[in-house]
Amino acid sequence: MDQNQLSAWVASVMLLSLRIGPVFVFAPPFTLTRAPRIVLALFAVGLAAALVSGRPGAIVTVGGNGDLALLGAREALLGGLPVLTLNLMFGALYWAGRTIDIQAGFGLALLIDPATRNQTPLIGTLFAYLAGAIFFAVGGHHELLRYFAASLDIVPLGGTVDLASSAETVARYAALQFATAIGVGGGVILVLMIADMGVAILSRTVPQLNALLLGVQVKTLLMLVALAASLPVAQMLMLRMVSANFTALAALGS
Repeated sequence: MDQNQLSAWVASVMLLSLRIGPVFVFAPPFTLTRAPRIVLALFAVGLAAALVSGRPGAIVTVGGNGDLALLGAREALLGGLPVLTLNLMFGALYWAGRTIDIQAGFGLALLIDPATRNQTPLIGTLFAYLAGAIFFAVGGHHELLRYFAASLDIVPLGGTVDLASSAETVARYAALQFATAIGVGGGVILVLMIADMGVAILSRTVPQLNALLLGVQVKTLLMLVALAASLPVAQMLMLRMVSANFTALAALGS
């Protein structure tokens, strides 16, 4: 390999790492565990080097620094697509969990996520970690690697996708994920709503009881029982959300 070929190979690796790297640094489930950013960046560079070495036809020749900056911006934009789809999926689960928290009386019960150092809802965190476990259990990380490999054939290095036509796909995908997230927590939400109605009737018929205090205790117990009972259905729905993520990625990257 002469100097020009080596320069083209290094430039191609750096460009592809901009397409691969963002998903490991900014997107769950990879951000659910705390890891040094430099380690994630080096992992993305190593993965990009392996993909470029396995596809010599993907190597591009860069004319100058201006061309390299333009191609880098395009690759970073393509790298944002899996970040967007994964954050929408996990964001929908956090939203469903936050809804359950508020209904159960845990509106102020927020956890400090050690990975992101942000406050996260109690049940939403449970849903997110369960979805992350399902993602890896069904080989979602393998599908992600296949997506990056296939994207080199569909959108070569430095290529672009039509973002205007992708807006409708993103909207449909977001609607599907949030609707499915409602199904994940829907059983618990329904049980808590019935409990609220029962507490409201009890407070009218027996006003001397402390219905508010009683309601919090009863709803906490009902929430735990309903969560345990609805987990099998929730797992199937989360699997559907993972599958929808890669279907949307295939549509966006084409």
